[in-house]
Amino acid sequence: MKTYDLVIIGGGMVGLALAVSLRNSPLRLAVIESFPPQTPTEQITDRVSALNLASQQLLQELGVWSSLLQIRATPYTQMYVWEKDSFADIEFNGQSLGLTELGHIVENHLIRHELWQQVKQQNNADILAVQPKKLNIGEHNAVICLEDEQLLSAKLIVGADGANSWVRRQADIPLVFRDYGHHALVCNVECDDAHQNVARQIFSPDTILAFLPLHQENLCSIVWSLPPEQAQFLQHCDEPTFNNALAAAFERRLGSCKVVSSRKTFPLTARYARNFAQPRIALIGDAAHTIHPLAGLGVNLGFQDTAYLAQQIEKILHANSDIGEYRALRDYERRRKTEAIKLLITMQGLKDLFHSDNPIKKWIRGVGLTVTNRLSIVKETFIKQAFKI
Repeated sequence: MKTYDLVIIGGGMVGLALAVSLRNSPLRLAVIESFPPQTPTEQITDRVSALNLASQQLLQELGVWSSLLQIRATPYTQMYVWEKDSFADIEFNGQSLGLTELGHIVENHLIRHELWQQVKQQNNADILAVQPKKLNIGEHNAVICLEDEQLLSAKLIVGADGANSWVRRQADIPLVFRDYGHHALVCNVECDDAHQNVARQIFSPDTILAFLPLHQENLCSIVWSLPPEQAQFLQHCDEPTFNNALAAAFERRLGSCKVVSSRKTFPLTARYARNFAQPRIALIGDAAHTIHPLAGLGVNLGFQDTAYLAQQIEKILHANSDIGEYRALRDYERRRKTEAIKLLITMQGLKDLFHSDNPIKKWIRGVGLTVTNRLSIVKETFIKQAFKI
């Protein structure tokens, strides 16, 4: 049996970020992940995240941000949101706070690749390319049986294994969830007009469409939240039909659009684990919570889970306490559950706010957003909260 202090199940962006965050600790770590990241290529992929300033700071501290800037990371300086067939709109501009940007759009696989390289260089970490099979929780440790029949012992198991978390299921942690009734369609498109490093999002009664700027001035990543039947049709229809539908849905704000990647869809569900921690177990990222992918901001919540859990582990070690004891993990659980609930409520509120074509409600939305757009102090407060400035 191999003995570790901490085992991270899941080698995605969030799990790897935790491993790198603990690179200077005395802990012996293992990351269980059977699918290594792909090597970066010139061909841009269609899954991206809008990293806020807090996430950028974390990645800088982890030693990967400069590499991401050199490979491919696109700053966005403004965010413009409006409602279809309405005067309701609002603009967020970093210049009002003396900022050169609100964040960056970065491909998920690039972030994962750079973090993976960092973990491989760590003296205190092993990457095990195997699937976990069974988890047993004891009073003083947890034991994982792997598919190759290896046994691992650890003080703490961290579930960073996504929305369908194996760790969460093994630990019998209940899950609260709500089906948004939408699927997300993602792809990359080339537009007639330059995006000017502005993230744009349009709300319609039953759809939400975001255009996120990429490294080429006419290239955008789209996240289109749609009813399932409509999403399936648009995924499989011919390219001219898709291009015309997309440009019309976006009110041709960037002219005509041309799809330049594969089109993928996935169902949208809000998930919230009843417990983010229990004896010998902690959940981070999508294993603990998933939100509506409005403008691709969800990964920031996971990165902040990572940052806070790493801080808590360091405090526990400083106090010479057991990192797997629930009483030592409760502060992490309380803090991150509060942040997750706030963001889940905000995302649901935004979706519900615009999910109506009633003329009176549209007028109220128009007045509300117009007033907010003119009140700089309100906008600045929102920017600081949303972008963690």
